[in-house]
Amino acid sequence: MKPKRFSPILILVSTIVIVSMITRTVLIFHPTTDLKGSYSSLLGVYGLGLLYDLCMASFAIVPFVLYLWFYNDTVYKKPYIYILVGVITGLISIMLFTDIIPSDFNKGIFYGFVGYVILRLAIYLFLWKKDEAFRLKWRKWVLIVDFFIVCWLLVFNGVSEWFFWNEFGTRYNFIAVDYLIYTNEVVGNIQESYPLPVIITIVTLVSSGIFWLIRKPLIQSVEAHSPVLKRSLVAVSLLITPLLSYYMVNSGWRLFSSNTFANELAGNGVYQFGEAFQNNQLDYNKFYKRLSDKEAFTILRKELSAPNAKFVSDDVFNIERDVTHDKPEVKKNIVLISVESLSADFLGTFGNTKNITPNLDSLAKHSLLFGNLYASGTRTVRGLEALSMGIAPTPGQSTVKRPDNHNMFTIGSVLRSKGYKTQYVYGGYSYFDNMKEFFSGNGYEVIDRSAIPADKVHYENIWGVADEDLFTLAMEVLDKNSKEGKPFFTQVMTVSNHRPYTYPDGRIDIPSSKQTRDGGVKYTDYAIGKFIREASQKPWFNNTIFVIVADHCASSAGKTDLPVNKYHIPCLIYAPGFIQPKVENRLMAQIDIAPTLLGLLNLNYRSKFFGKDLYQTTVGEEHAFISTYQSLGLIENDTLSVLSPVKRSEQYIPNFKDGSKLQKVTNDQHLKETVAFYQCASWMLANKKYNAL
Repeated sequence: MKPKRFSPILILVSTIVIVSMITRTVLIFHPTTDLKGSYSSLLGVYGLGLLYDLCMASFAIVPFVLYLWFYNDTVYKKPYIYILVGVITGLISIMLFTDIIPSDFNKGIFYGFVGYVILRLAIYLFLWKKDEAFRLKWRKWVLIVDFFIVCWLLVFNGVSEWFFWNEFGTRYNFIAVDYLIYTNEVVGNIQESYPLPVIITIVTLVSSGIFWLIRKPLIQSVEAHSPVLKRSLVAVSLLITPLLSYYMVNSGWRLFSSNTFANELAGNGVYQFGEAFQNNQLDYNKFYKRLSDKEAFTILRKELSAPNAKFVSDDVFNIERDVTHDKPEVKKNIVLISVESLSADFLGTFGNTKNITPNLDSLAKHSLLFGNLYASGTRTVRGLEALSMGIAPTPGQSTVKRPDNHNMFTIGSVLRSKGYKTQYVYGGYSYFDNMKEFFSGNGYEVIDRSAIPADKVHYENIWGVADEDLFTLAMEVLDKNSKEGKPFFTQVMTVSNHRPYTYPDGRIDIPSSKQTRDGGVKYTDYAIGKFIREASQKPWFNNTIFVIVADHCASSAGKTDLPVNKYHIPCLIYAPGFIQPKVENRLMAQIDIAPTLLGLLNLNYRSKFFGKDLYQTTVGEEHAFISTYQSLGLIENDTLSVLSPVKRSEQYIPNFKDGSKLQKVTNDQHLKETVAFYQCASWMLANKKYNAL
């Protein structure tokens, strides 16, 4: 039979489908799987499964289609050799010596791509000096190596799906995406939990067997000759399939059964991994303990009740409250500085003896300092969500990075209703972490490093400009705001206290070349102190409240899944003559900052906040939320309740100094309150009930 140029594509698709079907069948007989009489729906499991397998395959074939399309011997003949070398050399020069293709987004990826192009050019020149017989052997080996790698990955993925199913009873979801974020912990866990060398050996043997079965038609395809027009038509047709898959295949089609296992089996693990990565969330109702929605909201309304907050409706699912104050409203300007990775234990105020925060320690003495405050999560986007939206963290990714996150209820929407101008100022490029999309979509004016002329930048790294340059930009923004004559709320997000911890020399006594965390902290402290001193000379200073708060701690690893000491952050509110200096040691959540701040200004507004005004909260009823992408915790009365997949929970008294577990406890009411907060937050976001009023 005459070999076909694109026969490897058919082989690849067939291999993917067969391995996927075997994986699906094995999972059906997994001890965890309970189809509960749903064997009649196996047609749907395999039929829809085939659809998703083909969809995944349409993306997997792309690099092979491109390779089979373009390889030929004509490109090694004159004048094509000179044209191609010229084009590739020009492309490399453009990438290296111009800013047409910016390298700032990720220099590793940028230079990796440049290196790949250079390598391809070197291989091309190497093959140019060889005869056609050598080039034919080269192509065969390239195809052999690439296909073996694909076979190995397919088998390894099947084994991985078994272990994932064994633990979670589901195909890949955002938990699997989370594993990419916490690589260290995950790899360590896998090494300790499974016989990795044995697994890799078996995977290698099985994938070798699969490759042995497909090797002949695969190798023969390299010898096939195909006219340029014919192979171009075939290639273009094949490259259209992933586009059709993306726009036409509905991820919800697999949800055809009332049996969750049947729905999961109908999917494809790799396809669902991509879907989870795009959607950035876990389904709370599927993976976590829950109450009836009515009971959950009944508990939530009770928890959110306050002397000055009256619910606007008797509807149990409506948490809107009219917040009122007896005193007149005070419309002061607000500058909220969210500081990158500032753990409370960096400050001398909390016992640090290194003197790396002299400016913050000095400000703390003249501020309202919240000494028992806990961050919602472990990343900047979770801190931004807490500070702006005042909502309990939900499993998966922060709302900041999710789709459909425009027109949300935020402190910005409240202040705009009071005539404020709202802004978000960032030292990096605001496309990072979806900041620009989120804040601009919620009514903020977004200003980032692109607003700073190059000659005014003292220092920059991958994350952005040095914090002093950020604050110079912020000062210009605030001066302009003042001239407009309306109150403003400006949130400023720092970047310098982040690896690689580099900054301009000569500012602090720790050289930038050391690249230490202490240096990063001390430089940010220097920049904040300089900014406050300069602001104190401005005409708008006396009418402005400064809020300085961390987005999250410097690290989240600890003795438990949710080490409470790794969530302890500082927050101080500085407004001489308006805010009386005081240390407030009542328990407080990061989501409480927005309503507490509005309360200090006596603003009357309609609220959806899950956070509470600390000074309208009964002593003993304070709480704090801490979370990872999977684990959801609530601290109240020295008890920590933790919810985690799959519908697991635990309660214990934590050691607030080192994060360890002091004593396991059982408190059903506290557990119900924990479920209510997280379940209702997830429900409101899913049902678009947390939109601006």
